[in-house]
Amino acid sequence: MSRLARIASCAVLTLCVVGCVVASGCGLGPGGGSTGTSLTVTLDFGEHTLLDTGTPKTAGQETVMRLTQRNAKVKTSYSGGFIQSINGKSGGRPGGRPTDWFYYVNGIEAPKGAAATDVNDGDRVWWDRHDWGASQRIPAVVGSYPEPFVHGQNGKRYPVLVECADLASAPCDAVVKALTKHGVVAARNGIRSSFVQHSLRILVGPWVAVRDDAAVQRLEAGPAASGVYAKPSKDGKTITILHPDGTTAQTLGAGAGLIAATANESDPPIWMVTGTDAAGVAAAAAALDESTLHDRFALAIMDGRGVHVPQVTP
Repeated sequence: MSRLARIASCAVLTLCVVGCVVASGCGLGPGGGSTGTSLTVTLDFGEHTLLDTGTPKTAGQETVMRLTQRNAKVKTSYSGGFIQSINGKSGGRPGGRPTDWFYYVNGIEAPKGAAATDVNDGDRVWWDRHDWGASQRIPAVVGSYPEPFVHGQNGKRYPVLVECADLASAPCDAVVKALTKHGVVAARNGIRSSFVQHSLRILVGPWVAVRDDAAVQRLEAGPAASGVYAKPSKDGKTITILHPDGTTAQTLGAGAGLIAATANESDPPIWMVTGTDAAGVAAAAAALDESTLHDRFALAIMDGRGVHVPQVTP
C-alpha cells in the first residue's frame, strides 16, 4: 500500500488529511445495517470526546465514510475525496504543528480510505484528530479493547496468543482471564516459543524479557518507528512518556507498567503488557480493562494511576 493510501497525505497548503478516499463507492447495500457497531470521534489522542455512541445510525451495508456522515457533521475537500472536518473541527497547522483526522477500526489503523472500508458487525470505528508531526503512522491503539481480539479485522477473527515471560505468573493468568471474560479463547505460550501466522499476540513480562521481538523493540526508537509515544530504555529500568511533538513529558522508574500496541506493516497488531519490573507488569495486567483503556492510544501505570500516552497536557 502506498504512503498516500496509508496516511492520505496531501502537499497542498501543507495540509495532510487522513481517512477518506472518493465518496463514490460508499455503499448503501441491502440489509438492516451492521449490528453491534460503535462510533467514536475524539480530539488530541482521545483526550476530548466529540461523539461516542454504541448505537450509531446505520442503513444497509455501510462504509466508514457513510457511517461517519450519517452520524456526524462532516465536511470534505478535494471533490469529496478527503475529510476536512468533523463536527466543526478541522485539520490544519495550529501553532505550526500538523494536525489531521485519522481513523481506526477495532484499534487498527485502516490501510484504505474510509469510503473503501466496509463496516462489519461489532466493529468499533474511532476517528481522532491529532498532531502527526512526531509519527505519521500509528499502526495500532489499545483504546478499542477488547478489540481486535473479539472481532478481528475486516470481519475476520485471528487466533490469539498470550506469550508470557513466566507462564505461571499472576500477570499471565490475569491477561488470559481478561480475554476469557470477553469470550476470547487464547493459547498460552512462552515468548516466541511458537509461531501461528496472522495471529494476534500479547506479550506479557518485564521489558527486558519482551524486547527481543523486533517489532516491539522499535518502541525504544520512539513514535516515528513504532507509533507509540512511550520509550522504554534498553535495560528496561525506565519508561519515558512523550508529548505529541515527541519531546519528553516524564520518565517513570521502578513499578511502572505499560500497555501498548504496534504492528509490522500489514501484520496483525502486537500488544505489550509490560513494565520496568514485576510490579509494573502486574499493574499493567490489572489495567487490561475496557473502561480503563477506553479511548487511550496507549496507557502507562504508575503508583496506581493511569498515565496517558502521549501526555497531551503539561
